Amino acid sequence: MTSFAGLSAVYLNASLKKNSADSHTLLLMEKSASIMRAEGVEVEMIHMLDHQIGFGMVTDAVADNGAVADDWPGIQTKIMAADILVIGSPIWLGVKSSLATLAIERMYASSGEKNSKGQYLYYGKTAGCVVTGNEDGVKAVGMELLYAFQHIGYVVPPQADCGWIGEAGPGPSYGDPDPDTGKRFGYDNDFTNRNTTIMTWNLMHQAKILQDIGGFPDKGNVAANWESVTNAAQF
Repeated sequence: MTSFAGLSAVYLNASLKKNSADSHTLLLMEKSASIMRAEGVEVEMIHMLDHQIGFGMVTDAVADNGAVADDWPGIQTKIMAADILVIGSPIWLGVKSSLATLAIERMYASSGEKNSKGQYLYYGKTAGCVVTGNEDGVKAVGMELLYAFQHIGYVVPPQADCGWIGEAGPGPSYGDPDPDTGKRFGYDNDFTNRNTTIMTWNLMHQAKILQDIGGFPDKGNVAANWESVTNAAQF
């Protein structure tokens, strides 16, 4: 049996609910996180609205943009220490939350830095996403987040997203109690539970593979010497 002890994951909740206890997205993130914890992965949950996070394509909004305060550098340190990153986002107007966009922008600001192999900073790390809402948009949010992850260097394994949506229009959100039965909406949805499980295991498998081989191979993807491994006649 594969042991995932020694891996670590950060779950970044981009909910717009100030109180994390009110976050429907957190409830589904916790289902994924509970699988990781049971397999020995060290998990940290970060609720973005518990922090002051500055705006801008900058690594430090205080130094670079004159913000009064900026907790992002500390969050970035935790992201860099983790093998796995999962961003959770609600759906608003069919797309990811403004906080999810903010997180991607702040991460992107560091993406030109290099890791110990000379690759771009996020090479060798694994990422996925969790999405909730009561309108269509799970795949649209997943498309945006997963593209952003792989573009800045993360490895995105197969089926690295999961989500739940209720009926279109006003209605219950994920985890809301059903007044008639007392059950929570979404908890017994096989599609959501299956995809959450598969996503979580694929993230762990991918992170373990990368850990075992010492990160993503650096042949041909170090920007400083790309010409040395390229047949110039091809261009």
